[in-house]
Amino acid sequence: MSPEGKRLLNIIILGFGFMFMFTAFQTCGNIEQTVIKSFNSTEFHGSGYTSMAIIYGVFSASNLIAPSVVTVIGPQLSMFFSGLLYSGYIAMFIYPYTWSFYTASVLVGIGAAVLWTAQGNVLAINSTDSTIGRNSGIFWALLQFSLFFGNLYIYCAWHGHVHITDKDRQTVFISLTVISLVGCFLFFLIRKPDPEPSPSEASESLLQAESIENSTVSSPRADLCSQALDAFVQACKISVTKEMLLLSISIGYTGLELTFYSGVYGTCIGAMTRFGKDAKSLIGISGICIGIGEILGGGVFGMLNKCNRFGRNPVVLLGLITHFIAFYLIFLNIASDAPLAPEAGTELQAYITPSVGVALLCSFLLGLGDSCFNTQLLSIIGFTFRDNSAPAFAVFKFIQSIMAALAFFYSNYLLLHWQLLILVLVGFLGSMTFFVAEWVAESNRRESDYDSI
Repeated sequence: MSPEGKRLLNIIILGFGFMFMFTAFQTCGNIEQTVIKSFNSTEFHGSGYTSMAIIYGVFSASNLIAPSVVTVIGPQLSMFFSGLLYSGYIAMFIYPYTWSFYTASVLVGIGAAVLWTAQGNVLAINSTDSTIGRNSGIFWALLQFSLFFGNLYIYCAWHGHVHITDKDRQTVFISLTVISLVGCFLFFLIRKPDPEPSPSEASESLLQAESIENSTVSSPRADLCSQALDAFVQACKISVTKEMLLLSISIGYTGLELTFYSGVYGTCIGAMTRFGKDAKSLIGISGICIGIGEILGGGVFGMLNKCNRFGRNPVVLLGLITHFIAFYLIFLNIASDAPLAPEAGTELQAYITPSVGVALLCSFLLGLGDSCFNTQLLSIIGFTFRDNSAPAFAVFKFIQSIMAALAFFYSNYLLLHWQLLILVLVGFLGSMTFFVAEWVAESNRRESDYDSI
């Protein structure tokens, strides 16, 4: 197999591994607040929103050490062990206790930081300047198939159920745990890419643990500590660069809307009694529509790479427009107290007669807009910080996760219209700063091309 073919295969395996893992985890996050409301136990007092706030809060803090972990043990083992923590969190719902629920939330937060830092490292190492857009799209599209398969299973399993029984819950979460474990073991199929002829691109290795192992003969402990410290210092330096500061608001926006589409919106749909007795199973259909939007966006704007001649800004602008349309329709179609409604649902009237079709259209638009933002952020960060990909993606996930934690926290208290207003304001500002960051990146690329002549 050619070197380029091996790199592409690594990206595809990476995408499938994440697809299996997040078929389980994103489905879990989409339904957990609804499941928790239906527990037949007076001893459990957890909140799905609080759990997600803990996960993303710990996630953000753990990004400070994640580059060091990836540097020391390598991205492959980093993804495997982090995946085991995800599987443990999902398995906890089979027999849930409050203490295990929140303990697992903390552990997943740590694992998530390491997992996504390693993922960004693998993506950058297996890409060149000309393939980073394509590879980002392939990975993103495969990842978002997780929304389709997981939520289709939820729809089939819960169709017609007004109340989620213990048996329903246990069957679903046992299946999701097994699926997550399959994804963990797929990471072992990723192979070290062949080095590029250019010496500037040979500075990083996929299986960094091997190079560490070869260098530990003289002073293993000193080398490991030095590499870990260097990774941490690089992450701190990258976080205050002009490019990362410009991107930080748009990255933060993806954290806010991640919370909204992956947790809050599904809960809102499940709480709408005016959607009929199948409102609970509509959570699964909503997730499928989000997944279709994510896959379409990842394929068109990443895998097919059709917008390169125009840069990344038109794709981000499209994402902003689709999100604004979705937010306006959700404002009209969903009752304002839906995020906070009890298991019985809300009887509050929306501004228009609630429509299932409009609700699912909004799900699709949320997914499409999210893919526009994320594929372009992956692309621009992979391009701008290619020589320091692990620290750069750690900073990316630090900002995204801290904003997601904030959003899950205020989701416990704010009515729907206030949450939508926050999304609109941050989304607009984030898009404007992304446009500036893209112009800076394009200017740097042109200067680099001129210098190489």
